[in-house]
Amino acid sequence: MAFDKSEVEKIAHLARLHISESEADEVTSRITDILALIDEMQSVDTDSIEPLSHPLDVVQRLRTDEVTEQNQREKLQALAPDNQDGLYLVPKVLE
Repeated sequence: MAFDKSEVEKIAHLARLHISESEADEVTSRITDILALIDEMQSVDTDSIEPLSHPLDVVQRLRTDEVTEQNQREKLQALAPDNQDGLYLVPKVLE
């Protein structure tokens, strides 16, 4: 796919970006390289390949779900300036 400098300048204008001539040339070159890579990747025959959910065929080891800390709700709420029914009360910010 061809991508030329005028398109870069047009996009820069629409995005309200100021780019110099050398920057426009560099961006044009980089975008052209990216589009060439995409074309190359699309030309690969993947008909016999099954889609993967993950590139590695591994199983995640899971640990047992155990409680490791005690409930400290009452202790922590005792430190709060104001609470009610197990909830922290904070000053109203927006009216």
